[in-house]
Amino acid sequence: MTEPAGSRALPDWVAAGVTFLASGSVLVLEVVGLRLIAPYVGVTLQTSTAVIGFALAAIAIGAWGGGAVADRTDPRRLLAPLLVAGGALVVAVLPLVRFAGAVLTGPAAGNVLVLAAVAVVVPAALLSAVPPMVVALQLGSLAETGSVVGRLSGIGTLGGIVATFATGFVLVAVLPGSVILVGTGVVVIVAGLVLAVLLRRRAPGVAGRLPVGLLALAVATPVLAALAPTPCERETAYHCARVETDGDTGRVLVLDTLRHSYVDLADPTHLEFEYVRAVAAVSDVLAPAGEPLSALHVGGGGLTLPRYLAEVRPGTVSRVLEVDPGVVELDTEELGLQTSDRLQVRVGDGRVGLQDEPAGERDLVVGDAFGGLSVPWQLTTVEALDLVDDALTDDGVYAVNLIDHPPLAFVRAELATLREVFPHVLLLARAPVLAGADGGNVVAVASRSPLPAEAIADAMAGHGLAWQVVRGAQLSGFVGDADVLTDDHAPVDQLLTPYG
Repeated sequence: MTEPAGSRALPDWVAAGVTFLASGSVLVLEVVGLRLIAPYVGVTLQTSTAVIGFALAAIAIGAWGGGAVADRTDPRRLLAPLLVAGGALVVAVLPLVRFAGAVLTGPAAGNVLVLAAVAVVVPAALLSAVPPMVVALQLGSLAETGSVVGRLSGIGTLGGIVATFATGFVLVAVLPGSVILVGTGVVVIVAGLVLAVLLRRRAPGVAGRLPVGLLALAVATPVLAALAPTPCERETAYHCARVETDGDTGRVLVLDTLRHSYVDLADPTHLEFEYVRAVAAVSDVLAPAGEPLSALHVGGGGLTLPRYLAEVRPGTVSRVLEVDPGVVELDTEELGLQTSDRLQVRVGDGRVGLQDEPAGERDLVVGDAFGGLSVPWQLTTVEALDLVDDALTDDGVYAVNLIDHPPLAFVRAELATLREVFPHVLLLARAPVLAGADGGNVVAVASRSPLPAEAIADAMAGHGLAWQVVRGAQLSGFVGDADVLTDDHAPVDQLLTPYG
């Protein structure tokens, strides 16, 4: 005798809750997955694309497979096991990525694809199989197919929306990504266990006990997550951050895969990184020695240069635009940062901060903002440079740190963009970089007034740098026919990280 379809259905609120939770958990996994792999492969357009692409593929596979299985097997046998397994594997993503990331470090395409797949595919596919099974269970007759499918589809979409906004706007700001991930997995596991009890009471002859192996997996994965190695001293809103000690007073701020800043707690004039010395050399020639400047720093990191200016040019006013509040907290707690009226730190996006700058007040604007391996694209365009130009005095100077590798397509494009806005542009770089034999940091310098190239070269030599100053016809030849970057077209990641 066939069981009536209505007797198979879950209470509407249970069906809605399971659908909401399963769909929402997939989106939590997608948002946190990008942050999880960032310490190993960086944050680029390719990493975002890989995580989103694999998440969509997993959703498609899970929905298709879940619907097909629901036509052949009573969903009451599988719903609870799927939730428990999916939740356990959400938790398992944390140790799996961290163990794999220890081997697959670096921005190579293969590393990005493998880690992105590990981070999302299997648990997202399992959880995406849940909603079509709930739909199949709730269908009482063909006459209500549209309303049941539409209602549960809408609830699943709502779950994804709520999870995305809650994770991006709230959870990430107050909790480490690892806690978000483990917490989500545990909630899904508990929901699966509760659903198993409910289904056994409603259909004791159909819904069986959860397999012992599955229960063991649910218990084991949080333990593995706790034991997994972590590259983070602190998970901030944007980075996996830590501070490394170098000697007695040297400190290195590491964000994700990069050494971002070096700070000597005892000597602010000690500049370890070559590009910082190049920017310092530019600042040295802007005014007589010891005379204060008005400076804006787009990107904070360890605030090495603002500290330098405060030391060698007493009375200098520096405003720092830093997008990551966690980095500022780390600066304060471990790198000795003390803010004041003369050293101001504003937490927020650099482009937005530039829009709020008073016109014509800054003697120096320093660009040193990075999202992973590249300057955030919205800071590279003609429109962004117009804002920099507005902030500068008539003879003010913009000095920007850039990173690229042969064939230096991004550096050439950014120089072309700078020349679109500023009549005077220089490039400071090591000879092997200019020859295309090496990559790394270069510094572009731009102004509306003529730049003292010889004085900058002498100042770099004074800082122990053997960098060259490229200008005039040599610079034009280097830039060639590179495209100008605009808000409408700024493929920074593609220029910086060629496929292959």
